[in-house]
Amino acid sequence: MQLQKSKRNKTIDLTVEEGKHYLSRCMSVTEPQTLQAILNRTIIGDTFEVLPLLPLGKADLIIVDPPYNLTKSYHGKQFSKQKTTDYEEYTERWLSLLVLLLKPNGSLYVCCDWQSSLIIGPLLSKHLKVKNRITWQREKGRGSRSNWKNSMEDIWFCTKSDTYTFNVDDVKMRKKVWAPYTKGGKPKDWEQTKTGNFRDTYPSNFWNDITIPFWSMAENTAHPTQKPEKLIAKLVLASSNKGDIILDPFLGSGTTSVVAQKLGRNYIGIEQNERYATWTEKRLESALTDSSIQGYRQQIFWDRNVQETQKGKLT
Repeated sequence: MQLQKSKRNKTIDLTVEEGKHYLSRCMSVTEPQTLQAILNRTIIGDTFEVLPLLPLGKADLIIVDPPYNLTKSYHGKQFSKQKTTDYEEYTERWLSLLVLLLKPNGSLYVCCDWQSSLIIGPLLSKHLKVKNRITWQREKGRGSRSNWKNSMEDIWFCTKSDTYTFNVDDVKMRKKVWAPYTKGGKPKDWEQTKTGNFRDTYPSNFWNDITIPFWSMAENTAHPTQKPEKLIAKLVLASSNKGDIILDPFLGSGTTSVVAQKLGRNYIGIEQNERYATWTEKRLESALTDSSIQGYRQQIFWDRNVQETQKGKLT
């Protein structure tokens, strides 16, 4: 007997059959494409076969979330842990293709865990200018009796040249001030409100304000490695402008495309799993009427557990 989901459970888990009307919105490519043909589309296919068919030098921002070098099942498609040399070759294959698609002033971010980060980092410096490595806290993660619990992931920030977009004012974080400093009896570098004292700070390369999607959140899907919209929104806002083109060659459940649409950017997403493509299209449809991003409101990223609600309470 199939268990019934709770009414509060918003997890997207359509089968291909259930989501066939969403699947029909996707496209496949077998020959070179114009930019107009693929703009704001979900492309179903193997990224290594699709990328050579895309127009060169058109992407303002590329966000890459490749399979980490771990054995994991993706709803019928298996990725097996490889030898270091094999994973290096795998990374080099997609990286060399993506560099050709990036604009001269474009940026590229690569998500990875700590083990694949050791492999990916040196390869990035061969093709691009490595600007930083972001580390973010996932909250989740199974404990280990013989090692430290792994609850961190990396995101490498790279650019094609020394000229690139970085909108630092668009990614400020609102944090609660616990020891407010005043000058002349007035707040200094912070704001006093009825519900608390806050300061808008410039972002660092350590992010501990990210909430992993869970079952009662509208963005949640059954994808095993889904990235939060808040996480991707920081990358999109910092390294692109409205109307820019964002490419994701390992789209998964569609977070990059959804965030791009919500923030007024154009997107191109490539995903080989048809089931995930249906989830992407369903999320894109929902985003037309709900452009909210959890943890991002009034053009500010709120620190976890300090967001001010309309009722004047902190959540």
